[in-house]
Amino acid sequence: MTSKKKDKGKLIVFSAPSGSGKTTIVRHLLNIEKLNLEFSISATSRKKRGEEINGKDYYFLSADEFKSKIKSEEFLEWEEVYRDNFYGTLKTEVDRIWKLGKHVIFDIDVSGGLRIKRKFPNETLAIFVKPPSIDELKIRLKKRKTESDDKINMRVAKASAELATAPLFDVIIENDNLKKALKNAENTVEDYINSK
Repeated sequence: MTSKKKDKGKLIVFSAPSGSGKTTIVRHLLNIEKLNLEFSISATSRKKRGEEINGKDYYFLSADEFKSKIKSEEFLEWEEVYRDNFYGTLKTEVDRIWKLGKHVIFDIDVSGGLRIKRKFPNETLAIFVKPPSIDELKIRLKKRKTESDDKINMRVAKASAELATAPLFDVIIENDNLKKALKNAENTVEDYINSK
């Protein structure tokens, strides 16, 4: 990440427990031209779900490929979310977006979001998307029909710990009303991009 200062964009991190609606919010913001955002595609060692496309939704790597990239320090941040289930942001991905003259928007887990904020405190706006409740979160995850009950229970258990980190973020957006949450996110990001 050796970009000259003037061609560096800003980093906008959206983190939340799984099922909070952060992906919906990020997709909405990407469609707003004036924000000049480009999505940071994460790398993962998990299997593809449904219609996911390599290089569009994620960079799908094997666990061994992922570990090899960790060794050669190719990640801006990474985490083993569950055993042998890695997620991370490749340094080349942020460089790619900055070279386009755009701001980077992340849809990543809480630990990854906080790591980016710590590494780039002056360029990063870290936003936590908060679900109305843990019960609502469980309902949303079940509605997805993409995971087993065991996996859902694991995510719900993790969500309690993640909710405790909310105060460490710059902004908390509660997603109890999607329309309101989208508008709130839009205004927050626009204000940040227009600030010095």
